[in-house]
Amino acid sequence: MQRITRIAFEQSNLNKMQLLEQYGFLLSILKPHLTARTYSIFATPKLIEDNQYIGWYTNLEGQPTLLNDIIDESHKSEIKQTLATRINDIETAAKLISLTNEQKTLVSSWLLRIKNLKNNIYVINNEPVIVDTFEPIELPIAPVIVPKPFWKWWYTLILALLLLAALGLLWYFFNPFKESKNVEPITVKEEKKVEPTVEQPKEPVIKPQPEPEVKQEPNVPEPQPVVKPKPVPDPITNPESKPEVKQEPKAPEPQPVVKPKPVPDPITNPEPKPEPKPEPKPEPKPEPKPKVKNPPNCITKEELAKNSNPSKMALIFDNSLSMTVTLAESPMEVGQYFNYLSYGYPRGMSQQDKIDYDKRMTRLPTRLSTSKKVALTSIDKIQQNINISLVALNGCPVADTTPFYNYSSRGALKSKINRLTPSAAGGGGTPLYSGLEKASQMLDGVKRDDYILIISDGEDNCTRANICTLANHIATQKPRLKINIVDIAGEHKIDCIANATGGKVYIAQSPKDMIRQMNKAVSDLKINRSVCQ
Repeated sequence: MQRITRIAFEQSNLNKMQLLEQYGFLLSILKPHLTARTYSIFATPKLIEDNQYIGWYTNLEGQPTLLNDIIDESHKSEIKQTLATRINDIETAAKLISLTNEQKTLVSSWLLRIKNLKNNIYVINNEPVIVDTFEPIELPIAPVIVPKPFWKWWYTLILALLLLAALGLLWYFFNPFKESKNVEPITVKEEKKVEPTVEQPKEPVIKPQPEPEVKQEPNVPEPQPVVKPKPVPDPITNPESKPEVKQEPKAPEPQPVVKPKPVPDPITNPEPKPEPKPEPKPEPKPEPKPKVKNPPNCITKEELAKNSNPSKMALIFDNSLSMTVTLAESPMEVGQYFNYLSYGYPRGMSQQDKIDYDKRMTRLPTRLSTSKKVALTSIDKIQQNINISLVALNGCPVADTTPFYNYSSRGALKSKINRLTPSAAGGGGTPLYSGLEKASQMLDGVKRDDYILIISDGEDNCTRANICTLANHIATQKPRLKINIVDIAGEHKIDCIANATGGKVYIAQSPKDMIRQMNKAVSDLKINRSVCQ
């Protein structure tokens, strides 16, 4: 981050102090909803030199030049068009953000200040940057548009419609050519049709009742033939028929009873008993078990023994003070909290309110506590032949490193991560540039595939060196070194590191996201193969 300019600042000027606070609050509102390029038109103010000056800083690189100092009019008009486009994008984004009435008033008033032609506009690599002097300005008064009287040009149309409606009603009721004769025959016809339809069902309902009664009478003789089979006892006098009927049920009865009884006889044979004993086959059962346990991409013990130059990995872990913020609040609330830490709390906030607010913004689960849990779980999934080193971003000016831990000593690595605690010693800070440089020096990345996994919530604030340039240099010197990033803040400030080395960026802004994205980051590196059993 380079300084564009500095402006004298009167800390006793309450109006300027209020504008400075409002500007910081404005940035915290807009930043999560703007792209990096659109957000770049805002310079960042910082009180410097015992609060006697305001230094204006930007992430853009290049020589700052005042827009008014550009001689080429065509170039100047292009910059102005770019500035207008950026401001239009900001206005569009502001309309889509859900804000309170107070926040809407603040944003709208500052959008008018941004459009003020008296602002100091600098150009860095053809990108405009606005520097506000926090001087009172006369905001353009929006022209009062006197609404045209509603009846000035609408009344003729409305009166014409009313007149047409009235004429239509008069024509409908008093039309001399429209007689009501057509209505009467319709009603008469309908009545005539209804009368016969009602009379007809009544007559047939009464007439069919006696008719079926007459028809049923001839059917009565049908039960007489049923009585005729009763004289069957006449042939009973024949003695021959009686024994025949009695012998038939007696003969079959003993035969089926005798046949099922001999069935248990074969049970006495000793031959079927030995057959079920050899049925259990223990041999085929152990064969499918190892197939189910081993995943398709597991690494065999032979592969581990043959690989004399296995890959190594460095875990860059952010242990700065910003990691103490809770994951339970939205990015907008977190941005506002950081703004208060940088520029001070609002004047209307009491000391107790500040304490309560700080407790709420640092409650569990924090970025640090969740990162620790996820890192400890992910270490267990990394395959056994990969040694891991920890690069801790404890504070400026440089990062701290550890030797490589092998598989048997990963318990010590976990204990090291679990003991990480942010400290404000030396002013705190995130030495990400130093950590990336040291991690790359510890790895090969030329003769073998090596890996770096970064868990952080922001960019480096310990040096002005460009970390994207460092990433490009690493990619050139070590083409087989791949870097993945788990971005907790989701601000995409260090995406260039992963892009330069063929890695990926995973955004995680909740505990569930942390677990899911961390697993994806490790899985993408393809270093989570388990050992085959």
